[in-house]
Amino acid sequence: MTVQRADARRNYALILAVAEEEVAAHGANASLEQIARTAGVGSATVRRHFPSRQALLSAVFGKRIDDLRARAVDLTDADDPRAALLDWLNALTAYATSARGMADALLQDTGDDADHVNACSLRLGEAVDPLLRRAVRAGAVAPGVTTADLITLVTGLALATEHHPDPAAEANRLLALTVRGISPRS
Repeated sequence: MTVQRADARRNYALILAVAEEEVAAHGANASLEQIARTAGVGSATVRRHFPSRQALLSAVFGKRIDDLRARAVDLTDADDPRAALLDWLNALTAYATSARGMADALLQDTGDDADHVNACSLRLGEAVDPLLRRAVRAGAVAPGVTTADLITLVTGLALATEHHPDPAAEANRLLALTVRGISPRS
């Protein structure tokens, strides 16, 4: 195990904090050069800590992804599998509409990181799959619906409502309409 020097740890934390602000302001395509300038480090330092844009975005969104994963795990044994899945979908929608760039990050699995598996979606899927399987077994969700489908759905809602005056409210309204098609039972 390699131990980072104190200055390297400080640079990592600083770059990540600046990246969180830049991504919040400018989305997933925030300038890596601007992040480096604002953090007061060279672009090579940014690349050393985050070898790709996807690696940087994975770190930026990592805490929230961990929270969403924990929520899915907590809901897996809930009494009502349908309500549990909808609770999780609402949490994902709330986050995807509040964190500018999150929807883009959930989509980015190609481009200049073609070999990179989309870490955000993969990590979410591992936690949500049991929750979804349970809802399918209970007849609350149509067979064939996948976690990837649900993430894509919420991503689409977040992107479609990004410029709406109240993105969260509009995404929630559209999610409720969509749920009637995924799981029509009230």
